[in-house]
Amino acid sequence: MAGFKTHITFSSILGAGYGTAAYFLYDVPIPSCILAGGLCGVSGMLPDLDSGPGRPLHESMAFAAAVVPVMLIHHLQRMELSNEMIILICAGLYLLIRFGGAALLKLFTEHRGMFHSLPAAAIFGEVAFLLASGDNKLRLYKAGAVVLGYMSHLFLDEVYSFEWSHGRVHLKNSFGTALKIFGHGWWANISAYAKLAVLSSLIFYQPNWMQWRFQQNTDQTATHNASAEKPPRSASQSKIWPWQ
Repeated sequence: MAGFKTHITFSSILGAGYGTAAYFLYDVPIPSCILAGGLCGVSGMLPDLDSGPGRPLHESMAFAAAVVPVMLIHHLQRMELSNEMIILICAGLYLLIRFGGAALLKLFTEHRGMFHSLPAAAIFGEVAFLLASGDNKLRLYKAGAVVLGYMSHLFLDEVYSFEWSHGRVHLKNSFGTALKIFGHGWWANISAYAKLAVLSSLIFYQPNWMQWRFQQNTDQTATHNASAEKPPRSASQSKIWPWQ
């Protein structure tokens, strides 16, 4: 199979092309193009999160712990949370991903399991869509970068499963273990497709929920302002109408 440097180089080249094409063909803002290109490059090592302790796991967890809270700030600000609360949430997410995420992956994943599959690529793409900021087209563009980088890893794994030996092409035992829809264990399949269903539901309902939350905060702010601007009652009114 392809090594770490091969995967990260290939996905980074694809990310550079992905960002450049979006800028020249669709006038996507330069910062968004750079971010999408970087996401594509880093996503090239995501499938190897199931390979156990090693460079892919360490680098991916460090990157995710730093980037995920930052990408979430936009959504937290739309919920009109205080700056202190946003800092606490981001710090908690960093610690959870940096240390808790790595420990969970070591316990519940196996090499060449469902992390090397098409549903896993869709799951990571949906997570990126939920975290991304901007309108739906821009969020879809950033999520597409993650899927492209992820798929580049799976594609290379399948390409490297062909081996030239003694003038003939041979297939390694790893052939077909990357670009798959189902794994061997029933629990891994149920878990993967359950995550896919939950994330798909979140994407479907998120705009309505965010709009409801924004409207609720707006109504509360308007009520508070109206109460603050209400003129004080006179002393005579207070005596005549003590229940007011």
